[in-house]
Amino acid sequence: MQGKFSNICAKGGGAFDCYLVTPESERPVAAIVLASAIHGVDADMLAIADELAAFGFIVAVPDLFWRSISGPLSRNDPRAAQRAQPRLEQIRAGEDDMTDTLRHLGTLPQFNGQAAVMGFCYGGPYAILGPKRLGYAAGICCHGSQMLDYLHELVGVRRQVCLIWGDEDNRAPFEVLEAYRDLAARMENVELHIFPGVRHGYMMRGSPSFDRATHNFSIKRAREILEGFEPAVCRAVVP
Repeated sequence: MQGKFSNICAKGGGAFDCYLVTPESERPVAAIVLASAIHGVDADMLAIADELAAFGFIVAVPDLFWRSISGPLSRNDPRAAQRAQPRLEQIRAGEDDMTDTLRHLGTLPQFNGQAAVMGFCYGGPYAILGPKRLGYAAGICCHGSQMLDYLHELVGVRRQVCLIWGDEDNRAPFEVLEAYRDLAARMENVELHIFPGVRHGYMMRGSPSFDRATHNFSIKRAREILEGFEPAVCRAVVP
């Protein structure tokens, strides 16, 4: 399957790019929307999208930074960190992009109405916000950052949420992991996986922290979650 960039209209005006891979399928399939790290829709994100699409899912990767500095930025470009600030405000603005992306998926004949969000680093909070209030059926968080600010958002969430970190992740110190351990112990729909010796950015092939085993585990869990979806009775309705 060959992915391509599509233009998605933003409900507040304007438009943003989104990498989209759609399978050739005789039946509707589930989708997964990837919320990128601060580097944007770069080669690492495209590789993950193509990897997931190879299992027969629809995959979308919106540009969450289109309002400021759009497009992918290299790891040594200081503008990547700058455009992600102020963090909570930027994440809030991106909620609209995630709902607009889901709305766009609803126009595809291949879509079965069920979508998960998979967030990486900066995009990690959407693994909680997606199932909480954006219309997503599940969330997967890989080496998410700023996550202590979103712990309270899990209150009332009934959809499946999967969180994956390494115990050497400098963006998820001990107090973050302990807080999520405690919460996961009390919520049946929240699963937490912490891998020893794994650092921040383990999903990204272009990162020195890339960890193949943990990467493969994360892809496997995403696939299992998507395969567990029941087709929606009707198209997802996004507010």
